[in-house]
Amino acid sequence: MGIAILFSVFVILLLIGVPVAYALAAAALATLLYLDIPSIVLVQQISAGTGSASLIAIPLFIFAGEIMMRGGISERLIALASSLVGRLRGGLGQVSILSSLFFGGVSGSAIADVSAVGGTMIPQMVRRGYDRDFAVNVSITAALVALLVPPSHNLILFSAAAGGGLSIADLFAAGIVPALLMTLALMVTGYVVARRRGYGVEAFPGLRAVMLRLLSALPGLGLVALIFVGIRAGIFTAVESAAIAVVYALLVTIVLYRQLRPREFLETVVHAARSTGVILFVIATAAVFGWLLAYLQVPGAAVDFLQSFAHSRFMVLLMIVVMLLLLGTFMDLAPMILICTPIFLPVARAYGIDPIHFGLVLVLTGGLGLVTPPVGSVLFIGTAIGKISVGESMRSIWPFWFAGLGVLLVVAFFPQLSLWLPHLLRG
Repeated sequence: MGIAILFSVFVILLLIGVPVAYALAAAALATLLYLDIPSIVLVQQISAGTGSASLIAIPLFIFAGEIMMRGGISERLIALASSLVGRLRGGLGQVSILSSLFFGGVSGSAIADVSAVGGTMIPQMVRRGYDRDFAVNVSITAALVALLVPPSHNLILFSAAAGGGLSIADLFAAGIVPALLMTLALMVTGYVVARRRGYGVEAFPGLRAVMLRLLSALPGLGLVALIFVGIRAGIFTAVESAAIAVVYALLVTIVLYRQLRPREFLETVVHAARSTGVILFVIATAAVFGWLLAYLQVPGAAVDFLQSFAHSRFMVLLMIVVMLLLLGTFMDLAPMILICTPIFLPVARAYGIDPIHFGLVLVLTGGLGLVTPPVGSVLFIGTAIGKISVGESMRSIWPFWFAGLGVLLVVAFFPQLSLWLPHLLRG
């Protein structure tokens, strides 16, 4: 009965529009009262939920990404992408996709990606004669690449939700090949859709312009190398790399680019603080929810349930993916990671699924939910920028969405695609 109360209260509150953090806390409190557990446990677990040292990396990476976004890096990355892929069919759409790969390595956030790259590219595509739905759909699906490349906040969050025993460096390395596959799949889809709609190409600016744009963008791209190589080589921890990333971002945007003025800096601090507050509040309330899942032995029940009729790890993985896709339609990615990791990770381990591989599958599956209603935050931001309704976007997003789903299934059922790089770097 306790499990039923926990999930029923949570789902009902979500359906009536209560913010997810409050829904988590209220569902946990209702269950604690039913189980006659002192309500002080709620406060204790909420406090403990943000006690992991690895979580310090998340607000620091958010701050570094905000600095780079407002300090001129996004414009330089877009210019570089334009010179590299603008000559392909649907040139500006291809530029948007490649720019998202570059910027994802700076921001680590799909929302920041669609805000920065989409905020620039969507109006530009509309002015150049591209349909609004195409401009929006390309931008919002391309933003999912940011979930997989360093410094992905969600991979750090998965490591924390898994108990902190998983290497963040391995998770970062595991996401690189899937990110490249997603980029390629979306570019091919964009090419096909652009050819069908008769979109043109961009003029090649010349080799000299390409080199100049590359040199201009290198300081921003250097942040990716600094984070990944530093953590992978064991020079510093994830938290230390996040702090260094903030200092590096400030030096690049203030000293080198000279675009982050005092007013922009204050806006950056305020926006980063708000984003951090929301994320950490969700993490804190999800902690007591996760504690109750363990107390009620939900992970063990999930293992027993799946073992009763699924005897193949691939069948189990497929069932988990389907459940996560359904959950992703009404749950944001961060709470989904925090709630589903303690439930499904023991199942994955019981069937011999590598936890690093499972983490990539979980984050990528939840990412597809970010571009589907009714709780698709990336979808809502993209449609607001493009000034179209969610319904207009949904009518034509499916080629891009199914391309993302195809990449998810390939990554899920061919684990070596995500695991070979961590194993190579580790060995």
